[in-house]
Amino acid sequence: MSAHESHHHSAPHSHAHGHGPAAPVSRHLRKVIAAVLIPFAAAVAVGLVVLWPGGAPPHKPSGVGFDQPTETARVVKVAEVNCADVHAEQQPQPPSPTGQPPTGGADKGKPCQQATIEVTTGEHKGRTFQTVVTPDALRHYTTGQEVVVSYSPKAPKDLQYSISDVDRSFPMWLLAAIFAFAVVIVGRLRGLLALVALAASFVVLTLFILPAILQGSNPLVVAVVGGSAIMLIALYLCHGLTARTSVAVLGTLASLLLIGLLGSVFIGWALLTGNTDDTTGLVHGLYPDIEIRGLLLAGIIIGSLGVLDDVTVTQTAAVWELKEADPSAGWRKLYGAAMRIGRDHIASVVNTLVLAYAGAALPLLLLFSIAQSSVGTVASSEVVAEEIVRTLVGSIGLVAAVPLTTLLATLVVSADRKERSAPTGDETGAGHLTGAEAGAGAVGVTGSVPASPTGGRQGRRGGRGKRRKQ
Repeated sequence: MSAHESHHHSAPHSHAHGHGPAAPVSRHLRKVIAAVLIPFAAAVAVGLVVLWPGGAPPHKPSGVGFDQPTETARVVKVAEVNCADVHAEQQPQPPSPTGQPPTGGADKGKPCQQATIEVTTGEHKGRTFQTVVTPDALRHYTTGQEVVVSYSPKAPKDLQYSISDVDRSFPMWLLAAIFAFAVVIVGRLRGLLALVALAASFVVLTLFILPAILQGSNPLVVAVVGGSAIMLIALYLCHGLTARTSVAVLGTLASLLLIGLLGSVFIGWALLTGNTDDTTGLVHGLYPDIEIRGLLLAGIIIGSLGVLDDVTVTQTAAVWELKEADPSAGWRKLYGAAMRIGRDHIASVVNTLVLAYAGAALPLLLLFSIAQSSVGTVASSEVVAEEIVRTLVGSIGLVAAVPLTTLLATLVVSADRKERSAPTGDETGAGHLTGAEAGAGAVGVTGSVPASPTGGRQGRRGGRGKRRKQ
């Protein structure tokens, strides 16, 4: 076989080897990163074991507010009745200050609805009760509709069951299925892994974080351990066990520590109690040992975690891609280019957080607007100040995550390339031969690859010509 033919036959073999998996960073840097992350992961695992609650504490429902057992039921009959006959007359409303007629006038004179409800689960399955729906009610019922009923054991028998909500499980599951389908179709394997990570996050939340807080463990410690476990599972599962993911983990961890520190300082400084709504008050009444202020700080940490992951992963990926596009760039140049990307990211993420919290508190803000309260009065009230602290502390952590993660990524990727400039056994062609080397060996006197410096340089050029998977 001629040298020319030997070159053509060996080229495909070389192509297959060149696209094999390559170490993303040098061995020394992998050891440094592992020296930081392995003890951290071990501490998280120990925390999970020590704080593992073994389930929520036993509790007998009090029958007050949300603390009521619920069952499913079905509307079996709906009939129109005279409101006066069922003692459901509409109360007259005073005229508005502008002289307009009172609201609800269009419903005056309309009949009421009397719905017959049958309980379909629980020990009282098959029991029926009736409820009256006035014409001005926001929710009306139809025959065959599924509803959720609450049970008050201390009430008279005819009043023990009442409708608390409608059963909307089908549209919710359908929406979840559409979401999962869209994620898998667009994201493919990464999308599927993201769904698995999402399921794992819910497992940690429902089996560890919530029961551990109910058992009386410190909410801040539980949130840090549980949030760290969620972070490790989600990032490594979705993005792989690579140095690039490890840098994102380090950036996320440092930012979470900053959020926890700032949150603790300003929650105490602003004298926030965390007990600003009926739900929190009910939880504190049922479980007096729960530290409500710690629960507020834990909510800030967990709420910021998801957006932090997005910021740190994006910045780390940007640095890696910039280095791949310009291998000669130093860490300063990489940092400047990546920060230009990060500044755009900061603007969008901070705006997202503020609007998300404002949207959640929109009814409250409307009440303050109706009362014509000043901005200072609204901002200094505890219920609004709590949301301001939550928003600003989380936003500061997100802003800090960008330069911190970018700096870590640039230092790692720059140090990695410097170390790779030294020849290694793989890069000198000792282990893998290119097509040109095989062709040269075919025309040699002994039939082996020439061990000349030129041949070594060819091997290194061949190795560098392949794009390494990061």
